[in-house]
Amino acid sequence: MPKQVDQEDRRRRIAEAVCALIDAQGLEGVTLRDVATRADVSMGAVQRCFRTKEEMLQFALGHIGARVTERAHGRVVAGPAQSAASTVGHVVGEVALLRDEHRAEARIWLAFLAAAAINPALAAGLRTSYADLEGLLARLIAEASGAVDARREARTLLALADGLTAHVLIGHRSAAEAEELLHAHLVGVWGGGGRRPLRAARIPLSPEGVAARICSWPS
Repeated sequence: MPKQVDQEDRRRRIAEAVCALIDAQGLEGVTLRDVATRADVSMGAVQRCFRTKEEMLQFALGHIGARVTERAHGRVVAGPAQSAASTVGHVVGEVALLRDEHRAEARIWLAFLAAAAINPALAAGLRTSYADLEGLLARLIAEASGAVDARREARTLLALADGLTAHVLIGHRSAAEAEELLHAHLVGVWGGGGRRPLRAARIPLSPEGVAARICSWPS
């Protein structure tokens, strides 16, 4: 009887392989052969899971986004009675990828961001991802304090988090300095208020939100 293959598990393994290769060699270093070797599958198996290289890269980007989202969701549900400033700060900290154990994810994310500057389809996918994150932050901020322009502050926090990701990654700021900058900004946002307990809310960022297929596998 033929062995049953869990295609979703295989796609996740391939995504992990893609991310490891991007971290080690950059986006240009991702080849079909190397992905198959790293994922311990055949090249044909990779092509059955993903019709194009870009489809595979987009899935890998969504895979990274989903991991960050789940951690952010965990921050909300783990401490529903904590202050609004603390809750929003923890979520933004997850988005900024400041901790040492998330440095590889930061390198991978910025590699995708750099590629998107000259790849319109990839840029469109990233805009969708950013819009989802902005919506998440706006909902959390609005629930924390009605006195704040939640949408504007969400945009500001997302831009600040993104900038700090790059600054920490290149050594311009330490992770501790970046966290202090985030904290100082949020202190100014709440202005001594914003201490209302925050109800747990599902974070809806979807890895499928950045799906795109724009090129075929190279021969």
